[in-house]
Amino acid sequence: MNPDKPLAITNGEANPNDANSLALVSVTNPNAPPLTAGQTANSQVQLIPKKASSIPKPKWHAPWKLSRVISGHLGWVRCVTVEPGNEWFATGSGDRVIKVWDLASGKLKLSLTGHVSTVRGLAVSPRHPYLFSCGEDRQVKCWDLEYNKVIRHYHGHLSAVYDLAQHPTIDVLATCGRDSTARIWDMRTKANVHTFTGHTNTVASVVAQATNPQIITGSHDSTVRLWDLAAGKSVCTLTNHKKSVRSVVLHPSLYMFASASPDNIKQWRCPEGNFIQNISGHTSIVNCMAVNPDGVLVSGGDNGSMFFWDWRTGYNFQRFQAPVQPGSMDSEAGIFAMTFDHSGSRLITAEADKTIKIYKEDDEASEETHPVNWRPDILKRRKF
Repeated sequence: MNPDKPLAITNGEANPNDANSLALVSVTNPNAPPLTAGQTANSQVQLIPKKASSIPKPKWHAPWKLSRVISGHLGWVRCVTVEPGNEWFATGSGDRVIKVWDLASGKLKLSLTGHVSTVRGLAVSPRHPYLFSCGEDRQVKCWDLEYNKVIRHYHGHLSAVYDLAQHPTIDVLATCGRDSTARIWDMRTKANVHTFTGHTNTVASVVAQATNPQIITGSHDSTVRLWDLAAGKSVCTLTNHKKSVRSVVLHPSLYMFASASPDNIKQWRCPEGNFIQNISGHTSIVNCMAVNPDGVLVSGGDNGSMFFWDWRTGYNFQRFQAPVQPGSMDSEAGIFAMTFDHSGSRLITAEADKTIKIYKEDDEASEETHPVNWRPDILKRRKF
């Protein structure tokens, strides 16, 4: 063996003299004795293995397919929520009507009228027979589902109310809207407990969870804010996004959340809002997202595109364009809201062609028929 050549493990094709072909990193051993006459530095090379790629392989997920299309609304369907018992879901629309549908059959159970403008947000209480709604008429309503009547109004927003969220453990309601605020309401007394100010543009999305930060908002000012519910103030502002944030979604089991903007979908860890990773590729305006316990993240675009991602790795395992209802123009392909049912096996979308679409996993698919096309060598991650 020639002692002048460095030791290297190669792929068998490259020239070992070429520094670029070395599969191992070489460093000089600091504990080696000093060189004697006739020795070269290369004879005292220590071989350190390169660190293996830290990008984990994505979990395999079955592809999703369209299962049912429900029509009945006379305007764009803007919001959707599933009740805690997983038997029915409710949708709100530009026709000012809230409709309640049977989840199993897709049949209409009930229509609730009372809003005088587009209904933009819905939430069902897990502890009371209440449905909460908000709309572009600045109203936030509480419906008693035993009587199908409005029993409370929450007055205070100065402009359209775009989203609402119910706290999972205490009886408070969070709403947000075009007046650049998020407001916290006492469900029973109708009191405006806190008004969260700080955003400089429309607050498009609000979510609530039992642990800190209990309220998270996303805004058209391209920031995400984490709020201290007890103190009533912002504890952290995430400024990484470059464009409007229209959707924020909590992971059902991990202590994480994601925010969506036309530049990227970003994942964060609670409670500080530490940046985890970018999920890139959905280049349209992302109106909504949903995530199920299986780790499937779905994003819905203003142009009707749907992207399905593996939550942990950000791998895009499926994408398609939602088909418009016959008789609709292609420009009416837009997804405004989406949610998984409580089992995580059905995805319900609210769309601009006035329909509600229900998707389910393809039972016949397997890892052999739909393999994971995983290319970690071309996976680039920008950290901002």
